[in-house]
Amino acid sequence: MQPLRIKEIRIKSGMSQLELANKLNVNQTAISQWERGASYPSCEKLPILARLLNCTIDELYGLTPSRQDANRPGA
Repeated sequence: MQPLRIKEIRIKSGMSQLELANKLNVNQTAISQWERGASYPSCEKLPILARLLNCTIDELYGLTPSRQDANRPGA
């Protein structure tokens, strides 16, 4: 399974791993592992993660283009 697009979307949102970890009540290592595909967020965390990153779960999985990409000029 490929890594989720957490890192890409998080960076575009201007949020650090530590900020995201604090908002999700997990440690920064968990965020790092999710971004590398070494582990994955629980089903309970996915909707919260999507809300915090202002995206959909489908966008996290790369099933649809991110809204941030769609809003870029020339996209």
